[in-house]
Amino acid sequence: MDKDLSNYRKTYQKGELRAHEVPENPLELFQKWFYEVDMYFSEDETNAMTLATIGLDGYPKNRVVLLKKYTYEGFIFYTNYKSEKGKAIEANPNVCLSFFWHAAERQVIIKGTAEKIAENLSDGYFESRPRGSQLGALVSNQSEVVKNRAYLESELSKLETKFEGKDIPRPKHWGGYIVKPVEIEFWQGRPNRLHDRILYTLQKDYNWLINRLSP
Repeated sequence: MDKDLSNYRKTYQKGELRAHEVPENPLELFQKWFYEVDMYFSEDETNAMTLATIGLDGYPKNRVVLLKKYTYEGFIFYTNYKSEKGKAIEANPNVCLSFFWHAAERQVIIKGTAEKIAENLSDGYFESRPRGSQLGALVSNQSEVVKNRAYLESELSKLETKFEGKDIPRPKHWGGYIVKPVEIEFWQGRPNRLHDRILYTLQKDYNWLINRLSP
């Protein structure tokens, strides 16, 4: 197989990012960008982000997860704590998140440390999920080998019967992580590949150092 992609070209010209116009706190810029992308650009899931971890086998691995909340403290997503990503985070909580909003020609890259959120917060989010998603969390031993799909559907059917008319409890191995950032880079595509890159780095006094990076 030999596929030459060298002629794939795109001109970036939908925006700019000037260092003297950015706020002191990167979470404020993230909120502005998220709102603009969500309102004005054709993204299927604005909250879709790539999570990179270092696996137990020593290899980095990326996968797409959904951002469910962000605050000045960090970025929250939910998963099975016993999944491959959960085990990787337990062994090495240093992770990277990235958003690529192609319609807006923007990218955000976040380096930080992941930690479990309080159980009551995971309970509250789990209760807000559709029943099908709640049952799916009970059925799935995420990342484990399963013999076939029919097995999963059979287990789901059993749980639907078991919990008919009842509240579905959150599995203790399922819940949220918050990624507390130490570095956030904002990338805005520009013409001639001279892209704007603004990097925020958290300092010991908890202020943010702001630098422009060469594209």
